[in-house]
Amino acid sequence: MPIGVFVLAVAVFAQGTSEFMMSGLLAGTAADFGVSLGAVAALTAVYAVGMVLGAPAMAVTAGRWPLRRSATTFLTVFCLAHVVGALTEDFAVLVATRVLAAIANAGFLAIVLAALPRLVGPALIGRATSVVVSGVTVACIAGVPAGTVLGQLWGWRSAFWAVALVSAVVLVPVAALLPRTADAVASTSLRAERTVFGLRPVRVAVVAAILVNAATFAGFTYLGTITAASAGIDSGWVPAVLALFGLGSFAGVTLTGRFSDRYGALIVTAGTTGLVGVWVLAAVAAHTIAGLAVMTFVTGAAAFGVGSALIATIVRTAAPSAPRLAGALATTALNIGAVLGPVVAGVVVDHTGDPVAALWCGAVAAAAAALIVLADRFRRSPAPAAETADAC
Repeated sequence: MPIGVFVLAVAVFAQGTSEFMMSGLLAGTAADFGVSLGAVAALTAVYAVGMVLGAPAMAVTAGRWPLRRSATTFLTVFCLAHVVGALTEDFAVLVATRVLAAIANAGFLAIVLAALPRLVGPALIGRATSVVVSGVTVACIAGVPAGTVLGQLWGWRSAFWAVALVSAVVLVPVAALLPRTADAVASTSLRAERTVFGLRPVRVAVVAAILVNAATFAGFTYLGTITAASAGIDSGWVPAVLALFGLGSFAGVTLTGRFSDRYGALIVTAGTTGLVGVWVLAAVAAHTIAGLAVMTFVTGAAAFGVGSALIATIVRTAAPSAPRLAGALATTALNIGAVLGPVVAGVVVDHTGDPVAALWCGAVAAAAAALIVLADRFRRSPAPAAETADAC
């Protein structure tokens, strides 16, 4: 595996930390600007929407650039957005920096994912994808808690400075290790790439990825609340359970990455089906802290493992026809799920008054993904073993 892939994962770690760190900085940021907690909390939703809109737009805009140029440009913009955010005294400017950072993040991830087939070759797409995605899981384990600690010690701005610093440091190896020459995709027209939307394997993988990630973020959003209700006065369980989810997600991504290049279709089919049972068990076990702790690890591993395999599947199936849009499709699917899941779960939780309902929402979304994947598998005509192994 080229060392450049691991360097890209560090950049994704900084970006993943930024995406989720506001959850631990709400009170300090609200007090500093004199706004409500809800207004600050909305910054996370703003970031996710920026990611959804930014991925296809940036992939088209920068897709013809050499990988080094596009990656360093997006990473530089991301870094500068955090510098401005750390310095501003105007909440509207802070909102604008979050949108800008999200667009740069989306562009970086879309370009990087689309470039993986050229960086590592078709045989290692799944493993390379898991390395890059692991940056997000490590952000959940270490980056977000570290940002919260920095915010408690030196104020929320210190967390922004830390993200800017990591981005600036990793910018050097990104510029040094990525290819300087133009990519072969420069000759591919955007009109030709749009035909990828007509490919059934791509559509199935994208829809399944949206549903699987919707389930993941629906459950994760309410995990702290569920833990607090289950643990009672022992609030020390909340960070411990959140850490277990992060550890499970890292384990799932790492394990899946080792096998998804050879058994991608099996992992997607069995994984989406198995996720239904995992989410159901998580909902049933949520009323005891021991059961919740165990199932949190299992859920994190299964959800992120299957999600990573689906991202690799999107890139693998879309890249031959749409080398620029392949990464954007994967990035957009991930973030549509990240927006859709919490929104739907929020409506259900408000209606039932029980945060565990979010886990049942995860089970329903996983069931829909499983039905789509299974229907596609049964619908296909028999194919040679090699083609079947590579298909979604």
